[in-house]
Amino acid sequence: MAKTQLGARVDQDVAELAKQRAADLGLSIGDYLARLVQDDASGLRARAVDAAARFLAEHQDVFDEAEDAQQTSAGVCAA
Repeated sequence: MAKTQLGARVDQDVAELAKQRAADLGLSIGDYLARLVQDDASGLRARAVDAAARFLAEHQDVFDEAEDAQQTSAGVCAA
């Protein structure tokens, strides 16, 4: 597939985050950005966020109980 060069200006901190995340994933910056765009366009990212929100909503009581137990065992009175 032919490649097209794009140019964009971003803040230095965003550029560093992109470089680091691409490196963490073993991708070039171009491949990382292409993956982000494809995930966004396909709706994958939105579906993942929705699934995570549903999971938390369904299981929030378990997380609350675990947090309360941890605070109690640490000698902190849960409010």
